[in-house]
Amino acid sequence: MQRLRANPAQDRALADHGQAQDQRAMRGLQRPPQSVSPAERLDHLLHTLQLPASSKQRTQLLAYLELLERWNRVYNLTAVREPQQMFTLHLADCLTLVPMLSACAPRRVLDVGSGGGLPGLVLAIMRPELVVVLNDAVQKKCAFLQQAAAELRLPQVQVAHGRVEHLTQPQFDCITSRAFSDLGTLVQLTWPLLAADGCWAAMKGHAPQAELAALPAEIEARVETLNVPDLDAQRCVVWMLRRSNSAASEPQQAQ
Repeated sequence: MQRLRANPAQDRALADHGQAQDQRAMRGLQRPPQSVSPAERLDHLLHTLQLPASSKQRTQLLAYLELLERWNRVYNLTAVREPQQMFTLHLADCLTLVPMLSACAPRRVLDVGSGGGLPGLVLAIMRPELVVVLNDAVQKKCAFLQQAAAELRLPQVQVAHGRVEHLTQPQFDCITSRAFSDLGTLVQLTWPLLAADGCWAAMKGHAPQAELAALPAEIEARVETLNVPDLDAQRCVVWMLRRSNSAASEPQQAQ
C-alpha cells in the first residue's frame, strides 16, 4: 500500500461531504419485506439491472456487504448503519454504474475518496479484468480496503493512502468518485492522473447544476440518470471529458 501525506482539515471536510450525501439518500429509501434474504435480494437486483454475475461474483458481493457492516461498527466507514440500507444505498447504487462504465471499456480505474470501497470494490468484483486503485486519505479506511481486497480475493485491486494530488501512478482511463468533493475540485486534483482520452465518472444525488456551471472551459460534461431499484431519490453520474485541445494544459476555473 502506497503511503502519502494527508491534510487533516481537508480530510475532515471531504468525509463530512460524503456522510451528508449518505444521509440525504436515506430519506428516499424503500424498505424491503423482512422475509427476503440478502441472496434473494441480490438475485432480484441483478435481474432488474440486467447485470450478469457468476456465482463467485454473487458470493463476493454479499461477503463485501458483511465486511462493510462489520468494520463500520468500529471504524465509521459510512453514515449508513443498517445492512438493509447498505444494500440499496451502497451496493445497488454502485451496481447501476457497472454497465455504463463497461461501455467506456477502461483498463485502469482510480477510485478517489474510496472510503468503504464505493464504487471501487464493487467495480472490481463485477469487472475483474480491470486494474482498480482505491485512494483515500484516511488510514483506517485504507486498512479496511486492504483487508476487503484480500478477503474477497481481488488481486487486481491496489490501495493508495494519502491525498490524491500527491499520488504517483501511471495514468488512468477512468477516475471515479462517489462522495469525494465538488466536480471542480475532483478535476483539479486528479487532472495529471487522467489519460488524454480518459473520463471522470462522478456519482451524485441530483444533478449538481452549480458545480457543472463552475467547471473549467476545458471540460465537457454530461449527466446521466442512475435508476436505483427501491430508492425513491435522485441519483446520477456526471461524465466529464477533456476537450480535444486541452489534454496537456492545466484547467482554469470558471469565473
